[in-house]
Amino acid sequence: MPIRLALVLRIGAGAWHDVLMFMVTTNDIPGYRITQVLGEVMGLTVRSTDFGQGFTAGFRSLGGGEIPEFTQVMYEARQVVMQRMWAEAQQRGGNAIVAMRFDAGSIANFTEICAYGTAVVVEPLAPVAQSQPPQPPVA
Repeated sequence: MPIRLALVLRIGAGAWHDVLMFMVTTNDIPGYRITQVLGEVMGLTVRSTDFGQGFTAGFRSLGGGEIPEFTQVMYEARQVVMQRMWAEAQQRGGNAIVAMRFDAGSIANFTEICAYGTAVVVEPLAPVAQSQPPQPPVA
């Protein structure tokens, strides 16, 4: 099932519009045809934790298990990079992103998160005419 991301985008002075855009990890979107490939798009952020988060997380790491302070930082970072990638695809005229991926790395005490994919223009496939089921004879 493709990931569908709907964001509310502010366009113009005071007008709000809902914009639906597909972001999928696959190379195509079932039910849609790719009509244009606009190239690679990406979103990038480098994050760190504040002193309090790092201090608390250090103590939590002694006991093992999930470290919620770091989980929250990573979750927020993924949301930010997806929004940045989405905005770049929109600037290029795309209405979908295919082959979307995340990448993460460390730079000293900082974490880099990157989302990337291919911006495309898609259109729905023409609906297939469905045949009528046979009707029982009328007596």
